[in-house]
Amino acid sequence: MLEFELIERYFRRPARRATLGVGDDCALLTLSPGMQLAVSCDMLVEGRHFLSTVDPFLLGHKALAVNLSDLAACGAKPLAFTLALALPRAEAKWLEPFARGLLGLADEHDCELIGGDTTQGPLNICITVFGEVPQGQALLRSGARAGDDLYVSGSVGDARLALEVFRGTVSVPASVFASARTRMEQPLPRVALGLALRGIANSAIDVSDGLLGDLGHILKQSGVGASVNTDVAAGLIAAKAQYAQVSTATDIELAPAQWLEWVLSGGDDYELLFTAPQSCRASVVAASEASQTPVTRIGSIEVERGLRLVDGKGRSVPNTYTSFDHFA
Repeated sequence: MLEFELIERYFRRPARRATLGVGDDCALLTLSPGMQLAVSCDMLVEGRHFLSTVDPFLLGHKALAVNLSDLAACGAKPLAFTLALALPRAEAKWLEPFARGLLGLADEHDCELIGGDTTQGPLNICITVFGEVPQGQALLRSGARAGDDLYVSGSVGDARLALEVFRGTVSVPASVFASARTRMEQPLPRVALGLALRGIANSAIDVSDGLLGDLGHILKQSGVGASVNTDVAAGLIAAKAQYAQVSTATDIELAPAQWLEWVLSGGDDYELLFTAPQSCRASVVAASEASQTPVTRIGSIEVERGLRLVDGKGRSVPNTYTSFDHFA
């Protein structure tokens, strides 16, 4: 299959929102009046971000999902994206499900493919996504204020559990692994929650490299500190409750510290971590319900810089957790 046949067969679609889409040297986007353009780019590399055995349908989904998650963290509405794709071979049996997973999620969020590039090489997927947000309403990492509540959406830590099963470091019942694997390979970008939090949240970030590591970006850019309740955080990993229900005497016992480590430093969750004033608690609940996305209050923002971990009784917990770094 030749390059332009590949594009025509799997990725060419009629332009909808774009003034000019796939097929020219540049795409053209027109923003609504009073809107700012939000742009983000993520690259997925085989062997670094995903296993060679991953279902190409799920990989197509995830490639776009991680980018939509960045728009969600900014409170931006998805508009369009470009796809740069390096392939070892142009094979229909891989391209068809990949395109179906990619474009299926794109259609769910009314986000159109407007251009990109293809080449031969080691499998590498790079997506640039475009969104719009009203002037001055973008959610930023620099907006956290002392006294804010600290929240996280959904469940956190399940993707890391799945990775450890793949690595052979832990063993869990098949149903627990299947659920955790779905969280790793098919994350749900929290776009609806991000839009609902505009005008409510003071700051936000998506959890990609680990909850505490990503929280550190908010604290640094906002010039504040935070305390996190580890007893509450320990309950954020959905697999923990499922494991307790189906594990047997033959399963390896997983210590509470292990679950907590996956929550606090696991990464690859693509949930939203955000802060909001205490006076907005009812509004946060309303945003959660409107977006059909559960949120959990896990701590608070403080004047004193630095990150402090405490248990449910307010006792200090040692912070020995590290987050993912591509070059560590």
